[in-house]
Order: sequence, then C-alpha cells, then structure tokens
Amino acid sequence: MNPARSKRGAPPSGHPLVAPGGGGVGSALPQAARSPGAPGWPWPLPALAAWALGWGCWIGLAAAGLAPGLALGAAVLAASALALRAQGRWRRLLAAGGFPLSLLALGSAPPPWVWLVLLVPLALAYPLRAWRDAPFFPTPAAALDGLEALVTLAPGARVLDAGCGLGHGLMALRRIWPQAQLAGVEWSAPLAALARWRCRSAAVRRGDMWLASWGGQDLVYLFQRPESMARAAAKAEREMARGAWLVSLEFEVPGRRADACLRREGRRPVWAYRVGFSSIEGGASR
Repeated sequence: MNPARSKRGAPPSGHPLVAPGGGGVGSALPQAARSPGAPGWPWPLPALAAWALGWGCWIGLAAAGLAPGLALGAAVLAASALALRAQGRWRRLLAAGGFPLSLLALGSAPPPWVWLVLLVPLALAYPLRAWRDAPFFPTPAAALDGLEALVTLAPGARVLDAGCGLGHGLMALRRIWPQAQLAGVEWSAPLAALARWRCRSAAVRRGDMWLASWGGQDLVYLFQRPESMARAAAKAEREMARGAWLVSLEFEVPGRRADACLRREGRRPVWAYRVGFSSIEGGASR
C-alpha cells in the first residue's frame, strides 16, 4: 500500500443510510448462512450441463419412440433438476430455461447442432473465465445513484471498474463522479473493445482484474459473485492505500461489516468498504 496517500473520511455518523458507529445498514452474513446445502457447481457449468442434458434427453427419448409431449416434459424436468446446482435465482432460471427456449426458437426443423453453433460467438465474446468471475447481468444505469453521498471522493480521484464488461458500470460511475479519472479492466477482448468505444472518457484495457494492480486507486468497483468477494477484499487490503474504497453491487464481503450501504426499495444494495478500516464481523474496527 502507498502510505503517502491521504486518508478518506468515513461517512458522517447518523447518515440515514449508515448504521450508528460507522457500520453498514446490513452486516455481511456468514457464507454458509447465505448458501445452505451442498455447494453449487462453478458457473457456467450448471447451465452448460443442463442445456446438454435437456437436448440429450429430448433426442434420445424421441428416437426411442416416446410421445413428443412426454419426451419434452422429461427433458425439461431433467434440465431443471440439474439447473438447481447453480447458485442464485437468476442463474438457475438461465440454466433451466436454455433448453426449452432454444427448442422454441429453433422449432422442429433445424437440427440441434445449430444451437451449439450459435453459442460459438458467445463463447468468443464471453469466455469461460469471464463467466466464472462475474454475473451475466450489467450494472443498471442508476444502480449507484446516491452513493456519492456516502463515499466522498476528491475531484480527479482514480476509480477502477474491475471486470467492466461492456462499460455499464463505468457509465454508472461517471453519473455520480463526473470529475473522476475512470479506468476499466476486462478479460474478454471483444467486450473490452466495445467498452472502450462506449466509454471514451475512461481508460479501458483488456486484462485480468486479479493480476492487474489496484494500487493507486481511490476506489475499486465490482459487480462480481458472492464466491469472489473474499478474494477481492484480500486484494484490496494488500494493494490499495489505507482509506481507499472497495465498492460492490449486491454482494457483500463475507465476515466483514460494511462501512456504508446504499439500500433502495426494488434495487440491489451497494456495499462500501474502506481499506484498513472495515471491521471483522463480531470484532473491533482496525
């Protein structure tokens, strides 16, 4: 960490979106409490397996002479059961709905391999490694509105969107901090190129967010997965200056109490952690 960087002040006590004593409105729940039962498979394996199982059952049962309605029902049930291995409601829906939606889109005329061919451009634009790091959904345009009242950044502050995708997060950050120096890093080369074109005021490059240095950043923004938040927090503590901010849309850092939390009805929560200041769940502040 850079000891010469000045500290950022914490949000004022008594702020309507900050719990008394500096903690967030919500505290991070233990990981086991949020994900009961057996651990899910790494994404996107549940979706790929569910789609393949659905098509395999459909083709096999139809070839065996089973009535089309019964074959379809059995294939959908098999794919849906396997989709339960995914973590999170939206991923389960995506995994369960892939087979019936593809069948509906293709009808009975095109052979099943056409659907697999259509997945090739998606795999090139969004490689397996990127699927494992981040949700399949971009940052909504107004998702961060109001965060500037909780996290104070000086004009010209350096802000990084780690895993910026198509640049939706960069646009949301620009809405609330128009004078910030924005940067983004994205593993997918096509997505990084599109984000660079869409967000021309930001410095976007293709790279691995876990290997890229976060040193010198005043704030790092993430929209990742619950499973990767502990790793992100550890990286922030190692590389960022004391008083810098780690901000996450929707997903908390397990075992850590947020320094601020933006909650609005019908929208995902935004969790903010000050590097070197966030307290351990059930412990004292550092």
